[in-house]
Amino acid sequence: MKVCIIAEGCYPYVVGGVSSWIHSLIRAFPKVEFSVLAIVSKRSQSGEFAYELPDNVTEVYEAYLEDLDWGHKRKSGKRTQLNKEEYKALRSILLDEDVDWDTVFTMFQKKRFSVDDLLMGADFLNIVKECYHRRYPLIVFSDFLWTMRSIYMPLFLILQTPLPKADIYHCVATGYAGVLGSMAKHFYRSGLLISEHGIYTREREEELLKASWVEGIYKNVWIDQFRKMSRLAYERADKVTCLYEHARQLQLGLGCAEEKTKVTPNGIDMSRFADIPGKQPEDEGYINIGAVLRVAPIKDVKTMIRAFAFAKEQNPALKLWIMGPVDEDKEYAEECYQLVEAMRVKDVIFTGRINVREYLGRMDFTILTSISEGQPLTILEGYAAKKPVIATDVGNCRGLIYGEGDDLGAAGILTHIMNVEEITAAIRDLANSPELRRTMGECGYARLKQGYQLGQMIETYEDLYTRIGWDYGKLWPGDDDSGYFEDEDSKDEASQADGYDEDAPEMVDIDEEEFIIDDFDTTVRRADDYDVVDLDMEDFDIED
Repeated sequence: MKVCIIAEGCYPYVVGGVSSWIHSLIRAFPKVEFSVLAIVSKRSQSGEFAYELPDNVTEVYEAYLEDLDWGHKRKSGKRTQLNKEEYKALRSILLDEDVDWDTVFTMFQKKRFSVDDLLMGADFLNIVKECYHRRYPLIVFSDFLWTMRSIYMPLFLILQTPLPKADIYHCVATGYAGVLGSMAKHFYRSGLLISEHGIYTREREEELLKASWVEGIYKNVWIDQFRKMSRLAYERADKVTCLYEHARQLQLGLGCAEEKTKVTPNGIDMSRFADIPGKQPEDEGYINIGAVLRVAPIKDVKTMIRAFAFAKEQNPALKLWIMGPVDEDKEYAEECYQLVEAMRVKDVIFTGRINVREYLGRMDFTILTSISEGQPLTILEGYAAKKPVIATDVGNCRGLIYGEGDDLGAAGILTHIMNVEEITAAIRDLANSPELRRTMGECGYARLKQGYQLGQMIETYEDLYTRIGWDYGKLWPGDDDSGYFEDEDSKDEASQADGYDEDAPEMVDIDEEEFIIDDFDTTVRRADDYDVVDLDMEDFDIED
């Protein structure tokens, strides 16, 4: 069995909770061959792998949301023209009426044309005009036209991405990953599993509502686009998982069929934290607070620093350890450094990327002040070390702290987002009571043991892979296929009868760049042999 993981903005290039989850999942199934299709904003952001890839990862592919136009550009001033069926299908997507994704998939995979030509051509213009007159007649048309070009350029580039072949496509979000997975399922008649850590549509909606680069009605236009892509993924998926029940309810509200949904909590290997080092001599006299995170705006490190500064005025023994990468958003990291200096707060340590096992035992409790989360692995890791947590009320933090259907008690303190006063009080309360820290830490450990162990997660995903694979004639490694296919000829006939590979696009021969990392070879495939056509990115005004 071969599984293709499709992930946007994370593995294997960015360290974080979702990336760690993917890495653990792949390592859990060493007999399964994995490939990775990584969606990144642009080529310059791919860089080096942030993880030592397991031996069963055989290939890494890339897809770009912003790129040079590699398609065939018509000469003599002529733009790409669509036939009647293609025009109707593209119109259905823009108007979101009886959407014909299959025709669009075929058009972008089998025809070689310039995305620039299509976006600047008469067909796209006419469809946008119709959409404008029917729904947005009171705004400036030129602004609307360029917004639509900005919205559809990354989608069209994604639709032109060469698709690696696999038995199951496992998308770690809906959005662009869901589009690629749905398209791959269409061509290869393979299984499709969607696993959402955060609800993609809601996260993009929250970002857009706060964004300064898009205003007014245009926020709604962008939000509708993300809802459209998520709906496609929900419709085409064989199974859709999420981390907790409230997230499942959100998926249902966004149009996912209830029989497809399944709650699959995160899990960690508790044994990794069984013999971690404890307090060191230099920790004498300090109350250590650990924040395991990447320094980025979504983690709201500035609120954490402010709350810590006020708490330290009341308890000078406090020491804050901010443990994680600082290079994802260097400008934001610099602002955090400057805030520490401006407030003249002592004992704030930025460690950079670390092995959490070497530090977690030294902490008295952990803290997470994010404005958005799913089901944070950092909280579960803290529980494994019997450390209570202070966390904001986002994602499943409430369920992790207070429990969902258990009577174990509180494993930490929950606060509102960006509420410096509440977070300061929570720090003070835990700092002043060793007994409270002990009882909450024991509660977290018991809750982790009851429902968030890696073995439980692995068992769930093995069952999902097995069931989905069985539906498409792909067996779990080591399973006996007797009784399913009598012989190889029957297997081939079944595939042909199902239309397997019938409409699959031909894979373009591409150059391969070999990366040798820690004694293993991984092939990163890029479509570098296409004709290059300059695409004026400034005209599209795309925000990263």
